[in-house]
Amino acid sequence: MHGFETRAIHAGQDPDPTTGAVITPIYATSTYAQDGVGGLREGYEYSRTANPTRTALEECIAALEGGVRGLAFASGMAAEDTLLRTVLNPGDHVVIPNDAYGGTFRLVSKVAERWGVSWTAAPVTDVAAVRAAVRPETKLIWVETPTNPLLSVADITGLAAVARDAGVLLVVDNTFATPYLQQPLALGADVVVHSTTKYCGGHSDVVGGVLVVSDAALGDELAYHQNAIGAVAGPFDAWLVLRGLKTLAVRMDRHCDNAERVVELLERHPRVSQVLYPGLPGHPGHDVAVKQMSRFGGMVSFRMAEGEQAAVDVCNRAKLFTLGESLGGIESLIEHPGRMTHASAAGSALEVPGDLVRLSVGIETVEDILADLGQALG
Repeated sequence: MHGFETRAIHAGQDPDPTTGAVITPIYATSTYAQDGVGGLREGYEYSRTANPTRTALEECIAALEGGVRGLAFASGMAAEDTLLRTVLNPGDHVVIPNDAYGGTFRLVSKVAERWGVSWTAAPVTDVAAVRAAVRPETKLIWVETPTNPLLSVADITGLAAVARDAGVLLVVDNTFATPYLQQPLALGADVVVHSTTKYCGGHSDVVGGVLVVSDAALGDELAYHQNAIGAVAGPFDAWLVLRGLKTLAVRMDRHCDNAERVVELLERHPRVSQVLYPGLPGHPGHDVAVKQMSRFGGMVSFRMAEGEQAAVDVCNRAKLFTLGESLGGIESLIEHPGRMTHASAAGSALEVPGDLVRLSVGIETVEDILADLGQALG
């Protein structure tokens, strides 16, 4: 098998057979001419079902994650929704992280629950606690690692054993780590989820999501529901994500380099009470992260000693860091999770601390990043 960077540039992306174009074209078409009734050319009939640009993305992300099939969607939430509706029925139960992404929590607690699906939040850092949360009606264990926004680390191999023993699926949201830094399927997961809006796209110019699976039969079921539900990635969006994947490795190296420098600054700052980053030896999940990640990513969270208003003030004083939701783009972003991305979890078991600030460290000149963060902290 070729190396990661080679697969990112070439997997699913042979030169166009008609023109020789080395970059996959944007196939902006809804329908395809058939060679007689039922005579499909390369299997294409209608772009909700399949589109050559989307196919290239799906084949590339499957190659990067080491899966047998990839499926691309209009958003990360569309990917998650399609997965839940494929594998769950009313009466089923799901185990989710106790610090899950707010959108995932909202989907499970406000949408799937109304459909008759129950759920339990468990700390993904504790394999025994996840095992204890599994019920006879459980069909899915859902984890993020690192988690959003507390950057907790789940032992994928340990949780895969729990899932196998219970006869349920293990789903890993790999958005923060990316396939460059972590390979959940190789560690025993059944499904990988990405919001490709984030690092896979990498330029804050597209919204998308993918699923990658290790089992062909599950891939077929998901493809059926992808077509039936219809929340697919459009050709231009698929092209943008495919373009982003080509530089994922080099971008992640710079994200990691810059994040490590940011962590050094935060660790020394007297107004910061705690730095959350899996690369720190004192992080509770550091040893697991060392085993399953090649590096520790570009996301950094920290807590302000003076409380919530101090955290809000830091966000408001930042200048180079853009105050905004989302993450994983080339630019540095700062946000207050309690009032922004995780506001939907307020008052629940998944509520995040009010003194928390989350950074998506970009790839700008690191000295500029550090100077801005320093002035924002005061």
